[in-house]
Amino acid sequence: MTAYLKGEKTQVLPDFLHLNDLACEAVGGKVLFATDDFFAPAENLLKWPVPDASEGMNRTRNKVQFLKQMNLLIMASGSMDGRQGGKEFQFVLCLSGHDWCIIQLGVPGIIHGFEVNTSFFAENCAPRISIQAASLTPVDLPEFWPRGDRIGTAASAEEFKAVKKMKSDEWTLLVPMKQLKPGYLDTSHNYFSASSKQKWTHIRVNIYPDGGIARLKVYGVVQKNWSASGPNDLDDLVAMENGGICVGFSSAQLGHPRNILGLGRATSMEDGWETARRLDRPPVLKADDKGIILMPGSEWAVFRMAHPCVITHIEIDTYHFKGNFPDACKLEACVLNTQEEKDCITQKWNFKQHPKWNLVLSVTKLKPNKRHFFDGTTLQMQDVITHVRLTIVPDGGVSRMRLWSFPRALSYTSK
Repeated sequence: MTAYLKGEKTQVLPDFLHLNDLACEAVGGKVLFATDDFFAPAENLLKWPVPDASEGMNRTRNKVQFLKQMNLLIMASGSMDGRQGGKEFQFVLCLSGHDWCIIQLGVPGIIHGFEVNTSFFAENCAPRISIQAASLTPVDLPEFWPRGDRIGTAASAEEFKAVKKMKSDEWTLLVPMKQLKPGYLDTSHNYFSASSKQKWTHIRVNIYPDGGIARLKVYGVVQKNWSASGPNDLDDLVAMENGGICVGFSSAQLGHPRNILGLGRATSMEDGWETARRLDRPPVLKADDKGIILMPGSEWAVFRMAHPCVITHIEIDTYHFKGNFPDACKLEACVLNTQEEKDCITQKWNFKQHPKWNLVLSVTKLKPNKRHFFDGTTLQMQDVITHVRLTIVPDGGVSRMRLWSFPRALSYTSK
């Protein structure tokens, strides 16, 4: 899957961006400790919406900036909200040590890469960063105080004493010290790959020596112990919490298709998958005898199931999509091995060369802002599959897809 930075058509984005964000607040990621939250709380790193400067470049609502703990003297006049033309800050900085925070992943998993977003931090972004990781159990965690509203504060001596028990400075280094690019439009996205194959539960983000970061995304795959699951254990085997991932798509405008594998119901349209409006729509729309709009094109997304399985029930949810929901959808499935999946991604899912898709759910009319359920009496096949392709006609948004399935072993390897 190839994508490009806006304004930089020659820069190819890393492959790990199609994986799930294991640290986002929407999946339960949370900050346990931060050395300093003076301008804004570290929790902003994990927020779902993209950084937004529309509210007057408001530093306290859109960004997080760590400043030197106990080493910063601020003499301020004018507005403290960070708006342009409304602030005058003078800093006396004693450069001793560096700032850092500890984040508990919402879902533990194997980390493949990181995205560090410095949007709107041009002259004051963190100059450098490194990231460490650990796999911890609840007994390994000290008792932390509720963080609450941390704006204008730094970690207390008691908090430093508690976090010291975690020995986070000794955690495995996934990203050695790297330079960050400033938060201009064409340089604000910083990508770092990780090669470790271990499952991680916590990360430590170090910034050198201080400065601002807008968002942090931790891309990876959930690793589940399938030995504890029996053949009659029904579960949503495309869900990110079980290890399902998106491996290809045709269009994503407001939200990435991986979002529809998320936890719970969507919190907004941005928390779902929404495509761009197709430009090949005919001047006058017509429908068939089932009321489905006749269109020359459609949009699609391909997902790898967490485990080979037999699908028994389907849920397609258009929650939040009231005027921009798809007219109809269908679901197909196939069996692909690891190499075949890699080949498909390289070939950008050229379906003419891979005619292996079998119909699971035929073209079905959808309604706005509604959960649609389909059981075994509706499904066209009940064979063991590894991948599914959701097609929406002609375009629009879906907030969640649930594929309730029984885990099964493959009886053969596809060729």
